[in-house]
Amino acid sequence: MVMKNYPPQFKAGAVALYGSRPEATIRSVAADLGINPETLRNWVRAAGVSRPRGRRTRELSQPPAPLEAENAALRKKVRELEEEREILRRAAKYSAGQTRW
Repeated sequence: MVMKNYPPQFKAGAVALYGSRPEATIRSVAADLGINPETLRNWVRAAGVSRPRGRRTRELSQPPAPLEAENAALRKKVRELEEEREILRRAAKYSAGQTRW
């Protein structure tokens, strides 16, 4: 078995990506990045990132208007996609042998 050494920035980015996608699993994020799921699981544990089990419930004082709720959801999705794109871009550079982040 070959052990790969990943730069700390890559590890932090992978953990951040997992943390930013509540619907994603470690397995799916690891597949996106081309790393072993157990490697990512170890990084997540070491970083102390945890998610509550089950559904999250948030009490709001007033329900947002439908357009406000949709806009908030879309802004969140854009942030997630931008972060994923940046991490995948860095992973591609790393895989191509360009070790500079």
